[in-house]
Amino acid sequence: MPLLQVLLILVVVGVVLWLVQTYIPMAPPIKTLITVVVVLILCVWLLSLFGLGDLTIGHVARHP
Repeated sequence: MPLLQVLLILVVVGVVLWLVQTYIPMAPPIKTLITVVVVLILCVWLLSLFGLGDLTIGHVARHP
């Protein structure tokens, strides 16, 4: 994936997160939770995109 496309996705996600945080009324703990979840998802996505994180959930059986 080209770097420009990655930057564009990050900007769009950031703007959407800012719009949700600004214009949707909700309790501050919920805003914090949403921000933390979005940042964690973006970090995992970026790590896997650049090949730095190989995350598997559960046991994967590999047959020779």
